[in-house]
Order: sequence, then C-alpha cells, then structure tokens
Amino acid sequence: MPSRHLGSFSNPLENILTDQAIIETRNLSYSYPGEISALSGVDLDIRPGEFLAIVGSNGSGKTTLVKHFNGLLKPSQGHVRIDGLDTRSTRVSELSRIVGFVFQNPDHQIFAYSVWEEASFGLKLHKLSAEAVEQQTSEALRAVSLYALRDRHPRALSRGQRQRLATASILALNTPVLVLDEPTTGQDFLSRRQIMELAVELHAAGRTVLMVTHDMALVAEYATRVIVMREGAAICDATPKEVFENDEVLESTGLDLPPVAKIARGLRAYGISETTLTQSELVETLITALRH
Repeated sequence: MPSRHLGSFSNPLENILTDQAIIETRNLSYSYPGEISALSGVDLDIRPGEFLAIVGSNGSGKTTLVKHFNGLLKPSQGHVRIDGLDTRSTRVSELSRIVGFVFQNPDHQIFAYSVWEEASFGLKLHKLSAEAVEQQTSEALRAVSLYALRDRHPRALSRGQRQRLATASILALNTPVLVLDEPTTGQDFLSRRQIMELAVELHAAGRTVLMVTHDMALVAEYATRVIVMREGAAICDATPKEVFENDEVLESTGLDLPPVAKIARGLRAYGISETTLTQSELVETLITALRH
C-alpha cells in the first residue's frame, strides 16, 4: 500500500527479511521482585521486516517480553540482543533509537503541555536539527490526524486521540522496530482502522512491526507470524492460520477464534473445510464452493 503520510521516515531498513535477526532472545527468563516468575526460557529470532503478533491470556508474559526489547526490563537469566546489542550493557536511550514502544495506556508516556511538544520531545532528546524536528514531527502528527490539534494540551484530547499521540511520538523517531501494545484499545472503528492501516504502511516501508493484542481479528488480518505465550513461555511460533487450526493451543491458552474463522468452522457441515481468517478469504472460499 503506498504511503500518503510517511514522508522522510518511510524507509528505515534496507535489508528487509534478511536471515540476521534484529531481535534475538536466548533462554530469556525474568522474575519480578518477590521471585514472581514472568518469563521462562524464551528463545526467539525476529527478522527485519516481519509483522508479528504476540498473543496470550492476561499474565502470560506478553508485555513483560516486549519490555525487554528496548531495555525497560533486563533479563534475570539469558540474554536479549537488539540489532547485535546486548540489552544488559546498552542504555535504554540507545536502544530506543532502534525499538519504539507505544504503551497500551497512553497516559503512561504522555507528559508534555502540548501535542507538538509531546510528539517532538524524543527528537529533541536525540539532538536532531531544528529542521529535522520540524519535518518529522509534522509528518508523524499528520499520519495520525493530529496536526490540526498540535497546540492543544494532551489532557484535552480523548483517550483515542491520546493513544494516537503516543503513537506519533514514536513514529517521529523513525525507529526500525515498532512495538504496539494493544494498539486499538479505546479506539472507535475509524481510528482503529487508521492505526492499523498506518501499521501496514510502516511495515510495507520496511519497519518491523510487533503487535501485542487480545484481538484475534487483528491477528488474522494483519500478522504474518504469531507467538503464543502461556505462563511465561513461548509455546507456539507459527502463521496465524496454523495457530487458529491448532485446537490444543487454543484450548490451553483460552484464545478465541476470530469471527470469520468461527463462521468458516460453522460451514464445515456443508463441505467447506478451508480455514479462512479474513472476510475476503471467506468470500473467495464461498464463491469457489458454489462454482463446484
């Protein structure tokens, strides 16, 4: 999909889908204070240019895992390498140039007194030129339809608008990896669609997109790879179709099928056995069945 908004921060990576991982975890384990185990022996290789969903029930370790990707948390055991950098010995400020993190609750990362100040803060922190700050902040705010509100106080925005502002502040940094933690929470239908279309544009332009979500419809429509978490372990690493065909994984994690897949399963009694995940796939399957 061609981008109408991304401008100068549209191609942060030249080598899309190379064999070299941009994020690597080995035997990653983490315990919160009080010896509360949150991750146990997680091994992952995430390559540049992937669109990956991380799913699982509450408390399965999803957010704890991704917080290791920009150094917000450090491993209790094992290691995490981001573009070859060991997170234990690398500052968060350096890792934040590689991995941009949009929190589930926008109020956890918004603190400035205007929309413009919030979106441009990271660029100023990284000591970019005034011209670069102006251009990248403008592009990021336009990408999330907040440029017209650039002088407004963030607390005067709706929750959905604050979520988009938090996204813009990360977009402006032009990081090659973007982590979205429950990106559509609190959004109306149009804002939800806008955020996901933006994620698609960023992915098409070369960014690695990691999405933590409970929304299986998002997983079915957008992700090309899924990591399923359970009790701090990555128990499944597969395509969306493979995950939604695996009844054992679904039952053990409490994950639900996306709506279209539920409809497709209901049609098995009529001889349609194909697992479909999106509306377009379902329509194509039905047309093919009718022709035969």
